[in-house]
Amino acid sequence: MRENLHRFFRAARGVGVHVSPAESIDAMRAVSQVGFSDRIILRDALLLTLAKSQDEKLALGDCFDLFFSQPEPRQEQPEGADQGSAQEADQASSSGAANDAGGSPQQELGPLAQMLLSQDRNAIAAALASAAGAASLSDIRYSTQRGIFSSRILDAMGLQRLRDELDQLTATNPALAERLRAALDALRELVRDTVSQGLALYAREEAENLRNEILRNAPLARIERRQVAEMRALIRQIARRLRERYSKPRKRQRRGHLDVRRTLRRNAAWGGVPFLTAWKRKHRDRPRIVALCDVSGSVAQVSDFFLLLIHSLHEVVDDVRSFAFSSHLVEVSEILESKSPEEAMAEIMSKVGFGSSDYGSSLVDFEKEFMSTLTPQTTVIVLGDARSNNLDPRADILRRISERSKRLVWLNPEGRLAWGFGDSEMPRYATFCSVVRQCATAQQLERAVSDIVATYQ
Repeated sequence: MRENLHRFFRAARGVGVHVSPAESIDAMRAVSQVGFSDRIILRDALLLTLAKSQDEKLALGDCFDLFFSQPEPRQEQPEGADQGSAQEADQASSSGAANDAGGSPQQELGPLAQMLLSQDRNAIAAALASAAGAASLSDIRYSTQRGIFSSRILDAMGLQRLRDELDQLTATNPALAERLRAALDALRELVRDTVSQGLALYAREEAENLRNEILRNAPLARIERRQVAEMRALIRQIARRLRERYSKPRKRQRRGHLDVRRTLRRNAAWGGVPFLTAWKRKHRDRPRIVALCDVSGSVAQVSDFFLLLIHSLHEVVDDVRSFAFSSHLVEVSEILESKSPEEAMAEIMSKVGFGSSDYGSSLVDFEKEFMSTLTPQTTVIVLGDARSNNLDPRADILRRISERSKRLVWLNPEGRLAWGFGDSEMPRYATFCSVVRQCATAQQLERAVSDIVATYQ
């Protein structure tokens, strides 16, 4: 039971369900109470102890149905044919006995041959499950490994002995050999189905990790239409990691490091014995972030991903003010906080998206209406390509924004070799930025935002 549950936990992690050691222990305790006999109760027990959200319940339910569904052995003969096979087996034994009387050694059929001839489904299923465990089917990761694991399972079930018996029966009892050969073909098909099931259960995580790794390093501006949904799902995973990493409630009082001098002075009355300790505490600023996102036509391909990441900032940091701009700038904080990412992005793009970018005019709008939002504790993030269509870039306003804030971070989706060419004002803007980073991939975006939020921890 324990090994079977461990394999199920691995399959559950592969479909995106986070199973901690403590949760796996709780699940095993629950299963020890309800048992394996009633699959409905077992399914409910595992879902209650392992799933933390509706999405995880759906994923875990599908994983359970696939994990505990056994491929059915193919029925090669109608009911009542078992008697015929038994008679043929008796004939083979009689023939073997006659041959033994003639001086040749008696050859008895092995367990695998007897199971196949009797077509005992329960025995075949149990033997197949045991062989799959012995072959470490849960280690399968790629579709190219199907043949290897099929061979391992068949070898663990006793294929080599069965081949020897087939060779002998072909000479002594051709009819029985033909039946056994047909049963072996059915067994091979059953093993292939079992390996395919294992591939669907255990290789999903590896395949998803490989696909995500490719997407994480793919340029956002060159994502194909068919990959947009996958990239959005990847950005959501990044946002979830940021939430899990940085949105944990802080302790009301952090001890910090022991202050030896203050401790000794405080305990001078007791001869220096440290009854009362003193701790060094490090002051941390309350996170304040202002995000300016370019949603003009030149960055339309990546603006969706920028907005998704800004949406995640509102879930990680309490004090975030968000703005979007093309030729003019509007605040979108309330939209991002009150609506789902898809709805928020659609509304923002309908208001200011896909226009002709004018950084100078947008900076003027920010200075007139929102400059008061900046404090010495504010980090300003600008996400855009700094292409202003040869209009006045108003770098002087960016300088004043930099002077009023703690840090000014610019995240540019273009490659560094393109900065300063054409209508790019990046070199001029970079003069007033604390950090300038290329963010052409999802991995670069995650690192940049993670580094920004980590400065407040």
